[in-house]
Amino acid sequence: MRAETKPGTILDRIVEARRAAIDHRKRVLPEAVLRMAAGKAEPVRDFTAALTRDAVNVIAELKKASPSRGVLREDFNPPALAQALERAGAAALSVLTEEEFFQGSLKDMRVARAACALPVLRKDFIVDPWQVWEARATNADSFLLIVMLFRPAGGEAALGELLVLGRELGMEPLVEVHSREEVSRALDAGARILGVNNRDLRTLDVRLETSLELIEAIPDECIAVSESGIRSAADVPRLRAAGFDAFLVGEHLMASPDPAAALRALL
Repeated sequence: MRAETKPGTILDRIVEARRAAIDHRKRVLPEAVLRMAAGKAEPVRDFTAALTRDAVNVIAELKKASPSRGVLREDFNPPALAQALERAGAAALSVLTEEEFFQGSLKDMRVARAACALPVLRKDFIVDPWQVWEARATNADSFLLIVMLFRPAGGEAALGELLVLGRELGMEPLVEVHSREEVSRALDAGARILGVNNRDLRTLDVRLETSLELIEAIPDECIAVSESGIRSAADVPRLRAAGFDAFLVGEHLMASPDPAAALRALL
């Protein structure tokens, strides 16, 4: 079923499609097989250390398309992009692996990581331990957890379980929040890296002020990441002065004729 025929917000449609894909893939590839593959995966690169360097730490995101803007980059070459962004000064990479709405894949992440020495985050809609095992089996160094995907009643337990599993596998997850209530829920679940998404996933509207409004709620001992809507060299020092340790930048880079030059301009 195509996304446009499904009811609800864009986020509802993405998650519904993702759950259906997971159910199918579980039948094809049992978790036991993924566990074996994870045991043979390449050593984890230190995502936490990359975000806490004494520098402007940008997580450069590789994505071919987005639900809000369609195809961002026709000449999407993950290995070449990974190498160019590494040379331009990226601290880490984020790679979209959701197929239907972002035209991503696990292969994109795997080949991008193989082409550089940076730690790589799996950017996806992760709601099941099977996906965490899949991420490690394909050499991911971290993965995204979106608090909004976990219901307040009982959701913290599921979120906490995925955090614990990630750490057992050597991957510290990036936990994404959009409100003070979600910050509290993330902290209660044990999050150590909090990413404030300036894009409302229900409406796709972007407000850089979301980060500035939520930074006070993030404890100093946590790593704070500002995500989305960062487009100018003035945005980074403003957010850094507010207390953010790192910055995730995707569409601005991918829509640029020269993503590496765009990154250097931000830095």
